[in-house]
Amino acid sequence: MSNLKLGLLVFWPTFWTGFPIKMVFCLLLLAAHMHPWGGEGLFLLLLVSIPIDIWALGLCARTVFIDRLKVDPEPGIGKNLWIRWAVFSAIALPLIKMIVSGTTGAAKSVTSSIIHSIEESIVEIPVAEQISIELVMWGSVASVVLILCILGWLYGLGWLTQPFIKNAKPLDGTEEERANFWDGLRVPADQPLLLTAFTGTGVVLAFVFWALIPSTTPHPHEEYEFISTGQKEVKVEPKKVLKEAEKVLAKAELVVKKLKEEKSGESKDADDKKPKEPAAKEPKVEKKK
Repeated sequence: MSNLKLGLLVFWPTFWTGFPIKMVFCLLLLAAHMHPWGGEGLFLLLLVSIPIDIWALGLCARTVFIDRLKVDPEPGIGKNLWIRWAVFSAIALPLIKMIVSGTTGAAKSVTSSIIHSIEESIVEIPVAEQISIELVMWGSVASVVLILCILGWLYGLGWLTQPFIKNAKPLDGTEEERANFWDGLRVPADQPLLLTAFTGTGVVLAFVFWALIPSTTPHPHEEYEFISTGQKEVKVEPKKVLKEAEKVLAKAELVVKKLKEEKSGESKDADDKKPKEPAAKEPKVEKKK
């Protein structure tokens, strides 16, 4: 089997075997107000991932060896293979990041210069079309370089796995016998103990999650300044409020009546004080003699 195919066959199931368990710890970190993608959260996640990766790598590598290569690897393959893969990845992954970022930057600069020269000499390109053309031009180059780097990384993982195949013990017999052999290795010797440990771990993690999760009830911010008025809360009694409202309305009616009476009295006084106009004298009619 080629190094590239061997690296892919071992790495891909190993990743998906340990991923759900790592997600549980990511949820616990988020509940504890710690981001698993940076700072202390990332350090704790990487620390917890070490035993998970060793277990998943040993399980998946042993499966590939027995099922595909028809060999039985030596005990401790998970730990020994993880050490080699970790050292290689610690060197290769930063290099891959540097190569991809450098290629992306160079592709972007070349693409922008090409687009600029086209706009100056031929025709002006609209903004939307220009963005699409630039993304396709430099994105295709960066994608090809990224794929080649990942294939090279997988090739290195497979190359590091080849010595374990040479030291493994060949398995004779039919495919059914090999399947039965692998099933027998996966069945635990003490099944009730495994079930109890698995259930207890789940219960403990559930309690830890609910203990760490923040409160969802709305509450004032920590920097909010409380202003104490010194007054006790007064209980509102509907009957008293209605009686007081009726008294206020009755007083208001009396006040309105008094105001109307005062206005009417002022208008009468003003009429009395007005000077009376003299009555018009009747013209005298002279009697004819």
